[in-house]
Amino acid sequence: MKEYVVAIDQSTSATKAILFDRDGKPVHRVNIPHRQYYPAPGWVEHDADEIYRNTLQAVRQLLDEVPGAGEGATSLAITNQRETAVVWDRETGKPACPAVVWQCQRGADICTELVREGHGPFCKERTGLVIDPYFSASGVKWILDNVEGARERAEAGRLLMGTIDSWLLWKLTGGKVHATDYTNASRTLLFNIRTLQWDDDLLRLFTVPRSMLPEARPCDTVFGETDAEGTFPRPVPIAGMLGDSHGALAGQMCFEQGMGKATYGTGSSVMMNIGETCMEAPEGLVTSVGFAACGKVFYAFEGNIHCTGATIKWLAEELRLIDGPKETEALATSVPDNGGVYLVPAFAGLGAPWWSPHAQGMICGLTLGTGKAHVVRAALEAIAYQVKDLVDLMTGQAGIPLRELRVDGGPTKNAFLMQFQADMLAAKINRMEIEEASAFGAFLMNGLARGVWKSLEEAAAIRKKDHYVFPKMAPALRMSLHKGWTAAVRSALYLVTQRDA
Repeated sequence: MKEYVVAIDQSTSATKAILFDRDGKPVHRVNIPHRQYYPAPGWVEHDADEIYRNTLQAVRQLLDEVPGAGEGATSLAITNQRETAVVWDRETGKPACPAVVWQCQRGADICTELVREGHGPFCKERTGLVIDPYFSASGVKWILDNVEGARERAEAGRLLMGTIDSWLLWKLTGGKVHATDYTNASRTLLFNIRTLQWDDDLLRLFTVPRSMLPEARPCDTVFGETDAEGTFPRPVPIAGMLGDSHGALAGQMCFEQGMGKATYGTGSSVMMNIGETCMEAPEGLVTSVGFAACGKVFYAFEGNIHCTGATIKWLAEELRLIDGPKETEALATSVPDNGGVYLVPAFAGLGAPWWSPHAQGMICGLTLGTGKAHVVRAALEAIAYQVKDLVDLMTGQAGIPLRELRVDGGPTKNAFLMQFQADMLAAKINRMEIEEASAFGAFLMNGLARGVWKSLEEAAAIRKKDHYVFPKMAPALRMSLHKGWTAAVRSALYLVTQRDA
């Protein structure tokens, strides 16, 4: 009988279930989207119950569509959208309110006040992060302060909080296990990444009761077991869990210092493995737990981009310039250049290295000669510019040379984008054969947790192929294009100062 591992990849826009065979080959995938809610300007919410239902549905459909998969499934692994905060009642199992998504800006005023009070350096020293609504803590505080009865229930020990991994783990185990892994914990602004413990000073700062928090464990842990409400014919272990960007770092086999990856999804994460020593990130970047496995903890410098794939979705669903992402490559290459057009996708503020939560999107350089193709091309170019900004910061200020950038995610299929990315970085791009890098990283952690491999070196031997894209652009053109992008971003930042004046 064939053996399989089911990996749940719960992302910002959908829940995927991927079936891997013993060799790490993806056999089948099921993708179920969930609704995005925008109840107020800058707010983004998810229905946590819908996400759990979709998780069960995705796994059931996956096992039904592959003969023998149910009997052959040995275990379940989880990777997830990070920072999105869920608060739920431990007695009823019901969320106290919709989940506050990582893109949501409702915590911006809380963060602004804490920064004004001078807490930024302290938080960065403990957590590796900047105080920003991108991370979970301000969203949880907002829920406790604004949802009727929430703080009273939390202080009475009735409410729990966690990122999506904790929520799914708790539900899948029937409320028996309330845990997370070090990577997800490190993105909450409540976790000390040096001691690998929840930090009482940070909990007091954000007024979050300790009783709400999950237990934090290494990624290669057997967290519990589940039959997913009868989906599996018998209980299977839930083994291997980590945030999606960290899953991609592991899935891309970035096991050595100086290896970096870029994940292109709704937003994007650029990460570089900095080794087993926790170092303070240069201004504009953050330090996170990269992954924890085989008794070791690897740290990473990271920069997060709020809108990459979300920008393409906006072009299709809101502007209706395209019917879908597949059209973008042909449109971008139908014009010789961007025509001087730059799109700054600050739809949910600007992340690293700018960190301006109040910035708004803008399109610069429009003329009577500007067409749809120029705007679409500018949107794709904006993705590459944002990644370049982060890589330049890592390699220039951090003093760690980039060996190569390994990339994953749906947009990596876009040949124009990958070539432009290589051109902007003046470095080779290594595109992963398996599109689902985050899920593959969860699969690797699952195998390490269950003893399939005894070391990272053994796990790394699974990687078979490399697909390189090499830079072609002249340096002068590269510099000119990036200079135009920087000017466009500074225009968006200038408007923030004028609104606040």
